[in-house]
Amino acid sequence: MKYKATALTPVLAGGGRELSPVDYMVWKDQVNVLDQARIFRLLSRGPRLEGYLTQLRKATKLDFASWGGFAQNFSQRRIPFEDPECTAVWNAAPSESLFIPTFTADYRGPYLPASALKGALRTGLVFSRWSAETMERVAASLEGDRIPRRVSESAEAASGASQVRMLAAGDSEPVDRSTFKIYLSRVASLDTRQAGKIQLAWKVAGRGSVPPQRMMDSTPSFAEMAVPGTSFSGDWEERVFVESEHVRRDLGWRSPVSLESLVAGANEFAGAQLNLHARYADVTGMGALGQTVQRLKAQLEEARSSSLSCLLCVGWGGGFVSKAGFLDTEAASHRKVLRSIPGIGRSIREG
Repeated sequence: MKYKATALTPVLAGGGRELSPVDYMVWKDQVNVLDQARIFRLLSRGPRLEGYLTQLRKATKLDFASWGGFAQNFSQRRIPFEDPECTAVWNAAPSESLFIPTFTADYRGPYLPASALKGALRTGLVFSRWSAETMERVAASLEGDRIPRRVSESAEAASGASQVRMLAAGDSEPVDRSTFKIYLSRVASLDTRQAGKIQLAWKVAGRGSVPPQRMMDSTPSFAEMAVPGTSFSGDWEERVFVESEHVRRDLGWRSPVSLESLVAGANEFAGAQLNLHARYADVTGMGALGQTVQRLKAQLEEARSSSLSCLLCVGWGGGFVSKAGFLDTEAASHRKVLRSIPGIGRSIREG
């Protein structure tokens, strides 16, 4: 059987690779990925190779005035920016912001890893089965200031998280590279330093944040993403042998699982995430974000009314909300667990 995954917003399912600023040049509002092997062969015939290698070692990005011809004639790929105005932002950005994560790809082309889909389904299943009592048990298992390893393992096992194994899915077929663009992103946060007054702020790497009026001073980042409307398809099958009672017993499953329950859990999780994003948009006054959330809510209702259809948050940029099996951060037990996690604990404030 075949599955079909359609991107409703820009999506990056990365494979851990990225383009460094010396791997590409920006020309004509697009990222021109250099074919370094061809360039080395060309330069090895003359005296310019040493100068090029020196610049690769020392430069934060290639000097277009000296090497711009390579962008025109020796490019493996040309990836357009989502908007021509991104070129000016790229030119002004610090070099550490110019590393571009790329979409997962092999020799055939970019594809959507099945692990991205199954991971989102698993989180949705856990979310649909965890409760406040579950989080209280996890919090009670904490001792001292250090969080034990695999603190949620027993809770996940009790919820039957491993039941996602009943679904076997393969990576998608490769898609055309023309369906990708370079997107600009910035990180928004909430400034809660003034009691009773929450304000929108934009992150500046290493220097805190700036108010909305200075958004252009915040740190930009760039990523290769599939454009909305891109469709990925691949093979999947249901492992019917796990339905037998003795297999379920050996796996520790208390009850059978069905595709319908996986899909329902994913849609329940999607609804909870969208409610949080809608609340964030309302608090910060980000009207465009609010409109996007409302559009996705309409897509969620459409998925719920269709057979074996669900809305998943996959890939880069989903953040804490897309990875957490419990989203009530106001619960005292949940906050206790979060305080034990380095990085998150510092951001939690009382009240």
